Amino acid sequence: MEKITVRTKRLNSSQTAEMAIKSEGFVDIDLKTFETILARETLNCKEIHLFEAALNWAHAACTKMDIEPTSGNKRTVLGHALYLVRIPTMSLEEFANRVAQLGILTNQETIDIFLNFTAKNKPKLTFPVRSRAGLKTQVCHRFASCAYRSNQWRYRGRCDSIQFSVDKRIFIVGFGLYGSSTGAADYDVKIELKRLGRVLAENATKFFSDGSSNTFHVFFETPIQIEPECFYTASVVLDGTELSFFGQEGMSEVSVGTVTFQFQCSSESTNGTGVQGGQIPELIFYGPMGQSGGQSGPNGMSTSSLTASTSNNSINNNKVGSSSSSSVVNSCATQNIYANGAGSGADNGPNQLLGTGAAVLNNESD
Repeated sequence: MEKITVRTKRLNSSQTAEMAIKSEGFVDIDLKTFETILARETLNCKEIHLFEAALNWAHAACTKMDIEPTSGNKRTVLGHALYLVRIPTMSLEEFANRVAQLGILTNQETIDIFLNFTAKNKPKLTFPVRSRAGLKTQVCHRFASCAYRSNQWRYRGRCDSIQFSVDKRIFIVGFGLYGSSTGAADYDVKIELKRLGRVLAENATKFFSDGSSNTFHVFFETPIQIEPECFYTASVVLDGTELSFFGQEGMSEVSVGTVTFQFQCSSESTNGTGVQGGQIPELIFYGPMGQSGGQSGPNGMSTSSLTASTSNNSINNNKVGSSSSSSVVNSCATQNIYANGAGSGADNGPNQLLGTGAAVLNNESD
């Protein structure tokens, strides 16, 4: 059992949550380890998937005990672990169409959770009602500033690409991209991540640029594990008619917390992007958190005053003058664009998006 526990802890830092809880070996972990996983605040996974994993674990436990895997017996073997699943944070549809119909909950628990969804005066529940915080995404900004110039940079369906490596294992979540510099515009976008010419992940979607210097975050459906000391290729193809902002004063080495990124030019880049300037200004990732959380360039100089704010939907107050033909913007704020277009609701955050596919298990040490 000790070997299984060690393996499960390793899954926390190197595999995705969905892959871990759906793996054959997951049902073999002991109850204490299972409770430890369910209790974690930083777990990135939809609660309905954790509930299904709990049912699978309970079914296997009943089989090992040579008892019938009825709803009542599953609840009995789960014990306190059931109350670590944050059932009230599921969607109403998930609860009504699945959880409420299985007989795992008591009638009173089912009624109370329905009231929690719909009633103004909500009952006190035995299940946690607050969503998990999930892992915090970090952003690597590879340019010290961004700019626009008349007739300077245009998206024409060509590939903008850059190669990068890291010194610690991380998970790439998506890219931050520049939008139109001449007013509101719609873009078709395809992001891609490769290693040695093999496509590891891709996503094609659309996003709306409001004409500001904000970057727009486009996410992959699932995080991609990036091994240290190996070069990967980040690529984007955008199709739109408007001129765009572009990055300048690029850095070949950037440290974010305890992770150091190295950048080099890619032979696949046919639209002008390179280390010193161009597109793909941001790499969004999960990884080890540094003490200060800041970012520094190759000489240890902080770039926090030159780079974007990474908080969701932060707005840049430095407006670009419409009459200027050349402008540098040293603070490029961030807006989030998800696989289904522009996101403004609570369900459009990166944790919610990643929960629909595979999301990274936390790498919190025990």
